[in-house]
Amino acid sequence: MSITRALAGGALILTTASSPVFAETTLNTLFMAQSAYSEADVRAMAAEFSKANPDIKVNLEFVPYEGLRDKTVLAQGSGDGYDVVLFDVIWPAEYATNNVLLDVTSRVSENAKAGVLPGAWTTVDYDGKHYGMPWILDTKYLFYNKDILAKAGISAPPKTWEELREQAKIIKDKGLLDSPIAWSWAQAEAVICDYTTLVSAYQGSFLKDGTPAFQSGGGLDALNYMVDSYKSGLTNPNSKEFLEEDVRKVFQNGDAAFALNWTYMYNLANDPAQSKVAGNVGVVPAPGVSGKSEVSAMNGSMGLGVTKASKHPDEAWKLVEYLTSQPVQNKYAKLSLPIWTSSYDDPAVTAGQEGLIAAAKVSLAAMYPRPTTPKYQELSVALQQAIQEALLGQSSSEDALATAAENSGL
Repeated sequence: MSITRALAGGALILTTASSPVFAETTLNTLFMAQSAYSEADVRAMAAEFSKANPDIKVNLEFVPYEGLRDKTVLAQGSGDGYDVVLFDVIWPAEYATNNVLLDVTSRVSENAKAGVLPGAWTTVDYDGKHYGMPWILDTKYLFYNKDILAKAGISAPPKTWEELREQAKIIKDKGLLDSPIAWSWAQAEAVICDYTTLVSAYQGSFLKDGTPAFQSGGGLDALNYMVDSYKSGLTNPNSKEFLEEDVRKVFQNGDAAFALNWTYMYNLANDPAQSKVAGNVGVVPAPGVSGKSEVSAMNGSMGLGVTKASKHPDEAWKLVEYLTSQPVQNKYAKLSLPIWTSSYDDPAVTAGQEGLIAAAKVSLAAMYPRPTTPKYQELSVALQQAIQEALLGQSSSEDALATAAENSGL
């Protein structure tokens, strides 16, 4: 999940009153200050783990998403790295190739193999092996303001991206909002997530036989849609600088009729203590394209893995199993949905977020991956720059994507 809150990093040693006497192992862990489980959630989970395992201390460190990969890789190179790390779905190929993560295929329980949603495993798999456990199961949904749509005379949210554009124009023409749509289009991984959602809708491909294929077909259609939406004025012009948290704040302030964002926004935008649109938040799967797709979705999930450098792999795996267990995930299911199939029929999980669960059942089954390659980082940076240039009119979509292909390292 590409996906960030600009929060300062920090570390916390979690112990019980008696743990200094019994503590034998300290686990150093790396998480992100993130738009899924909150820092408070993660701290609470770790505290509960330490209480149940007084011989294991957990040192929690949080960094913004943009620093998560670099921090992991640099720490491994120093020989004094982390035991457990959070990693994005786009990194297993690189991490496996460079011996960052432990192959945990033989450690995964039969219960997990049978109970975890099949698509969730793509988050942690590479070359037929498991390099961790999926933890944050996420995709981007289309959020909409029910009140604004009602005032515009719109009876149902859009089912296609063209309908989204049409509805946004109605809202703009009626003077309800000047720029009805908000996106995360800053030159960061966030824009790749929005772009991938559209690529999935247009049935495009990132790679073919290991070489770039996004310069034509659905990849080109996706960027053209973004550019047209931006130039039309239907998209908030600041979207080119927005990350997901910016989108959330704009939406919950009532300044967007539509927004593409992660699971976590649903309950936060419905919180009257911080949102002006609480009670008016609708959510559906991201739209499709007529004749090509019913919905669109990209895999923004993240996993927890044990590093190759860990001096305590058994204890580290014990922590991973605990954090990804069904009881823990069900307990903290308001900002991130569980990886477990049966959780989606558990009233404890679904209560109060039935609309989100209904959308999730459709979207999570349709998740489209960003390209799987050890050179993903180079490819992503090249695409980020291309999209920004096209949005700003510095280059045509065709030329921008052609340049990205040349600079992708593939």
